Amino acid sequence: MVKIEHIGIAVKELAISVPLFEKLLNSPCYKTETVESEKVNTAFFQQGQTKIELLESSTPDGVIARFIEKKGEGIHHIAFDVEDIYAEMERLKNEGFVLLNEKPKDGADNKLVCFLHPKGTNGVLVELCMEKKK
Repeated sequence: MVKIEHIGIAVKELAISVPLFEKLLNSPCYKTETVESEKVNTAFFQQGQTKIELLESSTPDGVIARFIEKKGEGIHHIAFDVEDIYAEMERLKNEGFVLLNEKPKDGADNKLVCFLHPKGTNGVLVELCMEKKK
């Protein structure tokens, strides 16, 4: 793993949370994006080498909506940048971690992503991400 790529924060409404985080971080939101496959709208902030990703459910039954219903707004996941997501997925699977997807999926911000089941990571949802090659 190269570095922490971003920290994902589940929010009820981007319209409220983006201005709040712009004030908090003293930095503008540099990108918003919808990830249809995950039923999520995202907003990104750059803080040094790390990004903050706000996540809003785009549907009432989406994974972020369910997360907020159970746990409230707050940290949803931590994402690590990896050099080779396929090799890292294989390594972690061999180490006994449970992957939530067998193949990398398209994620926000031009990334391939894979999540690890939080039951095997002390309750933390971990995301692996790798920049898509052009």
